[in-house]
Amino acid sequence: MLCPHGLPGEGAPAAPRAAPSPPAGPPSERPPPPSAPSGHPSDGQPAASPTVPTEPPPPARGDPYLPPPLRAAPAGRAPSLLDPGTERDPYPLYRTLRGRFPLLYDEPFGAWLISRYADVRAALADPRLAAPEPGPALAHLDTGAPDAHRALVSPAFQDGAPAALAAGVERAAYVLALRLADRQDVDLVAEFCQWLPTAAVVSALGLPYEATARVHSLCRAGLDHLGGHHPALADLLGPHIARRRAHPGDDLLSLLCTARTDGRPLTDEAVTGVAGVLLGAGGGTTARALATFLANLLDHPGQLDAIRDRPELADGAWAESLRRDPPLHVVPRRALEAIGPIPAGATVACLLGAAGRDPRRFADPDRYDAFRADPGTLAYGSGRHFCPGTLLARLTAVHGLRALLDVLPHLRRVPGDRPPAEGLVSRSPRTLPVRLRRPAPAGPQAIARRGPPRVRGR
Repeated sequence: MLCPHGLPGEGAPAAPRAAPSPPAGPPSERPPPPSAPSGHPSDGQPAASPTVPTEPPPPARGDPYLPPPLRAAPAGRAPSLLDPGTERDPYPLYRTLRGRFPLLYDEPFGAWLISRYADVRAALADPRLAAPEPGPALAHLDTGAPDAHRALVSPAFQDGAPAALAAGVERAAYVLALRLADRQDVDLVAEFCQWLPTAAVVSALGLPYEATARVHSLCRAGLDHLGGHHPALADLLGPHIARRRAHPGDDLLSLLCTARTDGRPLTDEAVTGVAGVLLGAGGGTTARALATFLANLLDHPGQLDAIRDRPELADGAWAESLRRDPPLHVVPRRALEAIGPIPAGATVACLLGAAGRDPRRFADPDRYDAFRADPGTLAYGSGRHFCPGTLLARLTAVHGLRALLDVLPHLRRVPGDRPPAEGLVSRSPRTLPVRLRRPAPAGPQAIARRGPPRVRGR
């Protein structure tokens, strides 16, 4: 997900994906031809343009972020993220902010709000707007132990880490999916999404599967995407680190234990810290993003069936889910100096949830379209640290979906009310009830239609 040290928008923007040929299915599930966005009155849009709006170029490295014009809100009626009903449905407020108040100080929330896509992207890339400070497990990357940072960005580690992460995610996804195979109705959030990110990192590190529950508990107790420290993690990893130093394998923990900078191995503390970052990256944010991704596809069964037939479409469907429904709607930054009306030391809230649905940037922005050619890049990060969180989240989504579709081919939403997404700063469905198997037919007529049972080997 959004790396806490990342600067989305650095470098050239990613090339748009080629739009795949539309799959067969009902018209509502087919990607529409490119068209101009329909203007939202509250966004103050002009008449529709005959072309799809394109992404503004990112600011050059030397150009500072210039905030949008400040518009004063009428006294007593300034909109706020804390207004009643916003947590339930923030999108009407986002439309108001984008159209009338692209830069607004939200006094109840205590932050300057930036809501348009181009402004959010520029703000996230501005070095004068600082990301939150790293937690204790990441502190060694900035002070006192530069060897750990050099090891993380070394070609040897970056070449080996993706393969180890991919193998771990794939193993964990199939184990969890197979555990559900005999069930009919389950909550995917509680029994798949909340477990897969942690189980994937445990598997990638080469830890025994039995350690998953304990590591999961540690993650919930204190580890987060900023590398929050938990003393029990060092106790858990200590014996495994000692064994990997003596007998390394091809897992991620072995890569860390054998990594060398200036001819010296990483300390046990550095190895534990990096493992903590991995586990934190696979925590709540990735689980929320996975739940939203699966919910979006289950809400569009035609698109889900297309990905079942063409797995290569999963990456685009994942990026589209992050655009339309990011797990983090509010990303904070701190102003290191005054920037226009924003004073030094102030908190700036970059509203990813609003930016991802900006009609100035995206045609039909409220629609989930797994075949969208260019879903944008705000939910991805890059920066001076090697952060595997983005890679881990994508692998979790792609391999998790593939395992579910392979093991549970009849996966569908449970009929009835669909639990909505919840949350203000972080947002996702808290439950995702699904049906895994078709109801078994009953009665002699159904048996006659089925015919005699098939016997393996005949």
